[in-house]
Amino acid sequence: MDANSLKAFLTVVDQGSFSEAAEILHLTQPAISKRLAALEHQLGTPLLDRSHRQLRLTDAGARLLPHARRILDEIHNARMALSTDSAAIEGELQIIASHHIGLHHLPNWLRRFTREYPGVSLSLQFMESDAAYEQMRKRNAELAFVTLSDSMASQFTVFDQWSDPMAFVAGPEHSLARTGAPTLSDLASYPALLPDTTTATYRVVSRLFLEANLPLHPQMPTNYLETIKMMTSVGLGWSVLPLSMVDDSIRRLDLGFPVTRVLGAVGLTGRQLSGAARALINVVREEEHPQAEGADRAR
Repeated sequence: MDANSLKAFLTVVDQGSFSEAAEILHLTQPAISKRLAALEHQLGTPLLDRSHRQLRLTDAGARLLPHARRILDEIHNARMALSTDSAAIEGELQIIASHHIGLHHLPNWLRRFTREYPGVSLSLQFMESDAAYEQMRKRNAELAFVTLSDSMASQFTVFDQWSDPMAFVAGPEHSLARTGAPTLSDLASYPALLPDTTTATYRVVSRLFLEANLPLHPQMPTNYLETIKMMTSVGLGWSVLPLSMVDDSIRRLDLGFPVTRVLGAVGLTGRQLSGAARALINVVREEEHPQAEGADRAR
């Protein structure tokens, strides 16, 4: 099987469109169709059902899909193995970052990385963590910096992780901000401004209320923490935000127990990292764990 034909097949499946696949691969639509037709002829079976408005995999196409990804991953790994002969760290590095990491962590990493590795061309995408996992499955980036999920699939490898302490917060004029030591029961009486129910942050908070047998009243869900912070600051409800975002516009509520989530760098299991990706992970480790790095140097 030809690697280019497999790549065309996977891109059409991932994009759901011949025209979008052609745009991504910088080919004409007839060229994409020709590659897919050649693959189907070689295998002796149709891989895509074109009879509907939306492209669908045939049974044979669904069976081929995981094998096609593994074949292209092995070709990628072979290229990475051969590239280790070169000491130069250069080329394109495709990464994804959640919006929060992009605002509060990425600038420090990239300031140093671009200075130390000027030969690397960065391609950045910003999106919610759940969407980032899906893009990684489609091999649309080499690394993703996201909120780690306790239900993360085994196909992902965590290369580094660090705690992101969070705090219950309310606006300065909110009744909760004037309560000396609010409890979960106090919070249950007011609207909660939280991310979508699919996020790790929501699950952490929801679990606390579930264990306390208390109702949770989420309002206007949005995954943009800056937007949640704004709505909290004007008194629309209480929230849980990273400590790094707490400033004079909101008040921290001391409930007497810690809340945290875990952020991290993930890649695909079985798919080797480029030298540029490994270099970026090293920068992230040194920036996010400076005490550990200092201890290692001391030893």
